Amino acid sequence: MKKMVLDCENCYAEFVNRLNDLRDVIQEGKSHGMDDRIRAEIVKSFEKAHDAALETIAAYFRNQGKPAFSGSRDATVEAFHADLIDDGQGWLDMIICRIKYNPLYPGDYLGSLTENIVKKYIHFLEGFERVMEKNLDT
Repeated sequence: MKKMVLDCENCYAEFVNRLNDLRDVIQEGKSHGMDDRIRAEIVKSFEKAHDAALETIAAYFRNQGKPAFSGSRDATVEAFHADLIDDGQGWLDMIICRIKYNPLYPGDYLGSLTENIVKKYIHFLEGFERVMEKNLDT
């Protein structure tokens, strides 16, 4: 069954919900300690928020009549060129970090990924939230 294509406003609303979930779990970790359960929840919430951001980017460009992207890297580069994100390299680093976290690859990236999410990636997502809010006048 093909996934229904959401319009940009709906995608953005979903992104904001996912970002708020991420903020909540980060705050829980800061308040109660960063054990492995909290770290795993942070990563899961981050992945959902990042995926929702990428879907919002795709919907935004779809509304402008641009063709679909071949992947998250292409969407990220195009979003940087369109000033939807302000740190293209940081966003590309998020993608790479997510790939490294994949359980199919060896290595324990849970701690480093969680640290990057809390210290850097949340700010990239929040910056995207501010830009899209202005662009959509929501």
